[in-house]
Amino acid sequence: MLKAVFIDIDGTLLKSDHTVSDATIKTIQQLKEKNILVVLVSARPVHGISRISKIVGLETAPTIGLNGGYIAQNNQVIYKCNIPASTVIALHNAVEQYPLTTLYYQDELWFAEKESQYSINEQKITDVPVTIQPIAEIVLQWERDNTGPNKIMMIGDESTIQQVESTIQPQFANQLNMAKSKPIYLEAMPLNVSKAKAVEKVIQQYHIKPEEIITIGDNFNDIEMIAMAGTGIAMGNAPDAVKAVAKYVTDTNNNDGVAKAIQHFLQQWF
Repeated sequence: MLKAVFIDIDGTLLKSDHTVSDATIKTIQQLKEKNILVVLVSARPVHGISRISKIVGLETAPTIGLNGGYIAQNNQVIYKCNIPASTVIALHNAVEQYPLTTLYYQDELWFAEKESQYSINEQKITDVPVTIQPIAEIVLQWERDNTGPNKIMMIGDESTIQQVESTIQPQFANQLNMAKSKPIYLEAMPLNVSKAKAVEKVIQQYHIKPEEIITIGDNFNDIEMIAMAGTGIAMGNAPDAVKAVAKYVTDTNNNDGVAKAIQHFLQQWF
């Protein structure tokens, strides 16, 4: 029996113009009417998800942000995990030779050393302003507070990201979980953090089994989440490697892929 649906946002729930289709909104409402838990899961910070939650009627549902590094519900933090300040400095030193914009997300805050077109683009999805500050000053405060970021996002052109992924990721294999959320985004989380692990935490809280859930995603940071579910669904616009782990491949995000997939399985189960 279906008890919960976990939906990625960018490239999945949202169309390319960053809107949600009427069919998708109606389908989510249908799930709610059947008392099926619906949870948005994203690489975005929670403050970058709140407007979307309101559009689809999920303001009071759990929200998984920062690739699983932060889970909140009704303005209460359910779970968070931070990268140690020492690892932040080590990663900064390792990637500073590359032409990247690096963004640091800690709880409801986010930081950058300098403004770029990439940081300006990220600002468009949230009302929380970025703090521009030298990394040494940011880390010093984190060390004082015994904390750190939940996620670090490195942004660059595709070839640069591929190079960083192939050279830097192995160096931090025992410290960080890294995954691409877009061809130009490489994201780093604490080693024990992922979307899949966050989904596991939520379903444990609700006493739901993995075989009783649907997960839907479109990119490499969704692979584990898709693979762990009883019904893991890949979007039609997903890379082949993502589609390969899915039990079902739906239409694209621009053609009501989420709504079509959910309706397909609702007809089977209800």
